[in-house]
Formats: sequence, C-alpha cells, structure tokens
Amino acid sequence: MEGKDDRHFVTALARGLSILRAFASGAERLSNHELAQRCALPKSTVSRLTHTLTQLGFLHYIEDTGRYRLGMATLALARTTLDRLDLREATGDLLQKAADGTGTMISLAIRDELSVLYVESYRSQSSVVTLRLGIGSRLPVASTAAGRAHLVALDARQQSALMQRIRKLDAAAWPALEAGILQARKEFASSGCVSSFGEWRKEINAIAVPITLSGGGLPPLVLNAAAPVWSISVETFLSDVRPQLISAARAVEARYRETSTP
Repeated sequence: MEGKDDRHFVTALARGLSILRAFASGAERLSNHELAQRCALPKSTVSRLTHTLTQLGFLHYIEDTGRYRLGMATLALARTTLDRLDLREATGDLLQKAADGTGTMISLAIRDELSVLYVESYRSQSSVVTLRLGIGSRLPVASTAAGRAHLVALDARQQSALMQRIRKLDAAAWPALEAGILQARKEFASSGCVSSFGEWRKEINAIAVPITLSGGGLPPLVLNAAAPVWSISVETFLSDVRPQLISAARAVEARYRETSTP
C-alpha cells in the first residue's frame, strides 16, 4: 500500500518493511531479484533497501550465495514483541495442562496480514505429537482452524474486508476457501469452535477458538489444538478435545483479567 492520499504515510519505510515481510512466506534466504518479484519493486530500489537493512542488522548478506536472510536485529525485535505480549504470566501452566489433557499441540496465535502466527506453543508430554510447528510458525488465514477462528471473531466490516483481500490474492482458490469460512461461521455458532480437518495439510487435524483479553492493548488471539490425523480422529477432536480447548480459553481469559488488574 503506497498511501498516496495520506501525507503522513512514509513510502520508503513501508517498502523497507515489505522487504522484511517477504521472508514471512517461509523462504529463509532470498536474493534481490526474488525480493523484487515478491514486493513488486524495481530491483534497484530493492538493492538500496537490502543494503540499508543489512547495515542496520535487520538482514544478513550471505556472500557465497548472494542471498539474504533475516538478521539478528529482526530476531531481537520479534523476541521483544513476544515478551511485551505478557502472555506467559496469564497462561502459566494452563496451556501445558490442556496439551497434556488432550494429547495435542496447543498454540496461541495472532494474525499478521493474511497469515496467523504462533506466539506460544505447548506439546503434550504424555503422547507423541510429531508436528513441525512451534513459536514463529506462520499459517494461512483462510484454510486453517487458527485463521478461521480469527475470522469469525471479527465484526462484519472487518471480516468482509479481510475476505476481500483473501479473494484477490487467489481468485481460483477462493470458492473453496469461502466455503470453508462460511462453514466455520456455522461451526462457531453451534459449537463454539472452528475446525480444519486435513484442509490445510492432509496430515493435520486442528480446531481453534478465539480468545478475548480485555485491556493491555493486546491483539486478537486464538487458541489452537492440532495433532497428526493418525493420532486423534475427527470424532475425538469434537467430543473430547473441543470442550477442553474451550475451557482452557476461558481459563486464560480469567487468569489474564486477574493478573492485569491493578
């Protein structure tokens, strides 16, 4: 977004941040040419931006390959942001207990553009949960339980705006994505949670619920339970995992109110 009608909008800063955001797609190392394509910017502009970001420590240049990866300044900033969320005090042992009780991986997630980002993650200690996901994992909004839980928690205007962005991103996939989102609305209204059973990845089942934390300036959060399809059936997710996940979400909200009250 260039912000042409906003005199306070700093285009150069926005372009620099778009360079950093390009690494959120899952690519660990990108060249100037690849960054130019992903950010829809001239390569000469990208070269100046990557040089500046490298000098400031937000990118690291790998001479052998001519590519960049995220630098330590970016990682430090991300760690500071997660610490400022002040969730650990509120969650305490609640989410680990939920993970152990359900035999799933329990995660807290926030939205970042058209993705959701895991900011806390707890694996069951009583069973083998072989999911290569954890803090910092990024999942699509429209096809995952965590993303859909965020969508259903938005008001009608915000939800419509976000759905329009998703549709523009991939018009061909939109009919199936829209069907999943509409189903999530019905699920949430009837059961208090949303699901994604093998839709994002065929080997993963998951359900999620929104969390409302009043005060503190925290972004909207969702609580997600995920497991390999071979370990927990859809029926078990709905009959056993769902009530425990909802209970954990309400407990987190209550704990946060207690710890954040002056």
